[in-house]
Amino acid sequence: MMNKIPIVVIAGPTASGKTAVSISLAKEYDAEIVSADSMQIYKGLDIATAKPTEEEKCGIPHHLMSFVEWGEKYSVAQYLSEARKVIADIHNRGKLPIIVGGTGLYISSLVDNIVFDDTSSNEEIRNRLIKEAEELGNEAMLKKLMEIDPETAKTLHPNNLTRIIRAIEAYELSGKTMSELKKQSREEESPYNACMIGLNFHDRQKLYDRINLRVDKMAEAGMVEEACNAYKQGIGNTVCQAIGYKELIPYFEGKSTLPECLEVLKQETRRYAKRQLTWFRRDERINWIYMDENLTEKNIIDNCKKYIAKCF
Repeated sequence: MMNKIPIVVIAGPTASGKTAVSISLAKEYDAEIVSADSMQIYKGLDIATAKPTEEEKCGIPHHLMSFVEWGEKYSVAQYLSEARKVIADIHNRGKLPIIVGGTGLYISSLVDNIVFDDTSSNEEIRNRLIKEAEELGNEAMLKKLMEIDPETAKTLHPNNLTRIIRAIEAYELSGKTMSELKKQSREEESPYNACMIGLNFHDRQKLYDRINLRVDKMAEAGMVEEACNAYKQGIGNTVCQAIGYKELIPYFEGKSTLPECLEVLKQETRRYAKRQLTWFRRDERINWIYMDENLTEKNIIDNCKKYIAKCF
């Protein structure tokens, strides 16, 4: 443990308060923040992805936000490569890296030092699977993956077609399931001593109320205009699937009213939060802080500091 890089991970569902907690901790520990959010990586997509504003950042350096162009393919392997470099740099400058986000795959792969092989892909197979998905639908593709690799399929939503296809493609290429490949990919011990903290709510409705309020505030802040701009410019499939953008497309095409689309967005965001919690609850290393226990900001930070003190 003495030779490992200490990192703090602040994980949890959308709208749980990760940004505020991470910035308060960064002030306490002279730390820098590394985003673990698969949508905050894109330039210009700021409001619906809940990127902190410059004012909210309070001068704390934030890394791995707004550095990928729309439409550009960006894999988990690329994220891990960049994140490892950033973490090493922060550590070498004598500061504490705080990893913050709700993308479970990014966080678990980083903490567990999972190695993804980006070279094992086949365009012909992938195009065939994409065409199959267009003909049969996302649900059918997820069912196909369930028959091949139920362990991976259980972690994916039908809307996450990119990863569904990637998992089927990996199986066709290697004869091994994605879950098997992940287990094999732990080639070396993790270089990190991670203190993992999760933000949650005993009363799920309180989280859902926060999500609903956040969507309303995002709409007031210009989310619809931002999404419309992205829609008009023509964005990549990955961004098209992002919550906060795809739900508004029927409005842009004149098929639904804005209030109807915003209600769908709230519903989809609540479902996404539920999936995030399902992912994170599997990790027994996470120390949970329940944000609806009438805790003050000081109580929350003090609890985080107690967990960090036990780890380092």
